[in-house]
Amino acid sequence: MSFQTDRPILAIDTSTSSLSLALRADGQTLLHHSEAGTRQSALILPHIRALFAEAGVGAADLGAIVYAQGPGAFTGLRIGTGVAQGLAAPFATPLVGIPCLDAAAYLRPGRSGVLAATDARMDEVFYAWFDTAAHRRLTPYRVGAAADIALPDGAAFSDGIGNAFALADKPPFDGCADMPTAADYLTLALSGRYPAAPAAQAELLYVRDKVALTAKEQAEQKAPR
Repeated sequence: MSFQTDRPILAIDTSTSSLSLALRADGQTLLHHSEAGTRQSALILPHIRALFAEAGVGAADLGAIVYAQGPGAFTGLRIGTGVAQGLAAPFATPLVGIPCLDAAAYLRPGRSGVLAATDARMDEVFYAWFDTAAHRRLTPYRVGAAADIALPDGAAFSDGIGNAFALADKPPFDGCADMPTAADYLTLALSGRYPAAPAAQAELLYVRDKVALTAKEQAEQKAPR
């Protein structure tokens, strides 16, 4: 399924505690990026309406909606995808899902061995290795202990990127804790390397079946070792 790049395009990233939006219209990109915490669901539609008003467009004018596909914060991903589907369905607007680790990795373009790693909570990180010069992902998307991350066979490390590098237990590679914004998701969607789909077929990318610790597990983590 293709989409019209000459029409306005909205990008939504709610994969972290931030609310990040980008609207490309008439050759310019309007941005909103703020720390929303648990208020993403209350703030997302008012801020989208504000961007629409600033650009002089509406949901019916959109050529596509880009959304953060995961892995990331479970509740945030559901909020972003639900809003994207709600805006798209009445007008048969295509949706483009961008994996969150891809968006992080391509903050380091033209590199052969990029480790994208983000905070997965529960003492784990989401991660994958990329060759951004050749536009290839070198490993599956994974979740696990940062200390267990290893360089793929035949690859040479070049960069680490993502908020996992700000953790106390960070990956055993050098890296920067920068994270993508909705504008970066929009740029990847415009590359044409990620497929568009009808709203009803929008999917999230999960790499962990368990999304929360039990009360007993939380207590065990806090107990002195």
